Amino acid sequence: MNRIKEKLQEDKKLLSLYFTAGYPAIDDTVSILTQLQESGVDMVEIGLPFSDPLADGPTIQESSTAALHNGMTTEKLFSQLDGIRETIHIPLIVMGYFNPMLQYGVEKFCKRCQQIGIDGIIMPDLPLAEYEAEYKEIFEKYGLINVFLITPQTSDARIQQIDAASDGFIYMVSSASTTGATSGFGNSTEDYFKRIAAMNLNNPQIVGFGISNEETFKAATTHQKGAIIGSAFIKHITKNGANSVASFVETIR
Repeated sequence: MNRIKEKLQEDKKLLSLYFTAGYPAIDDTVSILTQLQESGVDMVEIGLPFSDPLADGPTIQESSTAALHNGMTTEKLFSQLDGIRETIHIPLIVMGYFNPMLQYGVEKFCKRCQQIGIDGIIMPDLPLAEYEAEYKEIFEKYGLINVFLITPQTSDARIQQIDAASDGFIYMVSSASTTGATSGFGNSTEDYFKRIAAMNLNNPQIVGFGISNEETFKAATTHQKGAIIGSAFIKHITKNGANSVASFVETIR
C-alpha cells in the first residue's frame, strides 16, 4: 500500500512539513528530511523550486529563488534522494509546478519518483481535466498519488469532482491567498472547515496555508485529518539554521 494511504489510516492528527529542496544550502535536503522524521513529523512535502511559483507567498518564493541560485535542479534533487528509503520511512511528496515536470518529461519524472520512493505529487497548476485526459495513467503506472487542491471558493460540485478523482487526501487551502503564516483563523475560515467536513468526502483533507504554530495547527485539525506547515518552518530554518528542525516541531504539538 502507498505510504500516504497507510499514514492516513492512523488514528491521529497528521503533521506535514514543507521545505524547499536545496535551501538554505544546496546539500541540506537529506539532513532536513532526516531531522523531520526524527522529530516525529508524519509526512514531508519536498518543494521543487521554480522561478515563477504563483501559489506561494514571499517566504517560499524567496527560498525557491535562493535554492535555484544554489544550483538546485530537478535532476539534482533526484540525485540527492537516491537511496533515501534506506533511512527515511515516512511518506514523501514532491510539490512543485508543472513546467519543470513537463520539461523533464512527465513519464520520466514519474518513473524517477517511483525509483526513489516518492509517494505523491502536488502540482497546483495541473488542471484536473488535463490530468485525467493526459497523465492519470502515467501517475497510476508508477504508483504516485496526485493531490488536488480546493479553496473556500471551490464550488461543492467541483469539490465532488476532485474527491472522485482523488486517491489519497485533498489539500484544503485555508484561504484564497498565497501561502504564508497567520496568527489565527477567522469565523469564515472555521465555517469553511466545518462545511467541508460536513460533506463527508471519500478522501480525508489536510489543511495548508496559514498554519504556523500549535494554535493554528489545532484549529486546522479540529475537523480535518491534518495540517501542513511551510512558510513558518522556512522562516525558522532561515533564522536558526538547517540543524534547528527539532526545536520548531516541538512548538507545534
